[in-house]
Amino acid sequence: MSDEVGLPEPVTDPERMKSPRRAMCAAVLTLEAIAVGLSTPVMITISDVDLVPALVAGLGLALLCVLVAGMLRTERGYVVGHLAQVGAVALGFLAPLMFFVGAVFALLWATAYGLGRKIETERAAAFAEYDRRQES
Repeated sequence: MSDEVGLPEPVTDPERMKSPRRAMCAAVLTLEAIAVGLSTPVMITISDVDLVPALVAGLGLALLCVLVAGMLRTERGYVVGHLAQVGAVALGFLAPLMFFVGAVFALLWATAYGLGRKIETERAAAFAEYDRRQES
């Protein structure tokens, strides 16, 4: 009990717990899941990819994107997210347009990851400064 020893209660402000990096990366992965999932019929009809490989590649990667969006609470989730970007670009070997679409999503992912990390660092510094001023 922190009251018994005279220490202040720990700050549990929910605003401090929000992760802009996680929110932005999850949004990119969700949109990517839709785009990759919709690439499946394109692979089958336009690129003449057989049904099973198209379903496994397209819908499998779409499912992976959705699952990874939920895994972003740990750094391991971001590693798998980086790998999902490689997979999205690699879909270009089955449907050449996916080289472009995958590259766009990889760029969006990299931007969300980098910018989110920068925002998290700046927010942590701002909260630390706020706490320092509150103590004085």
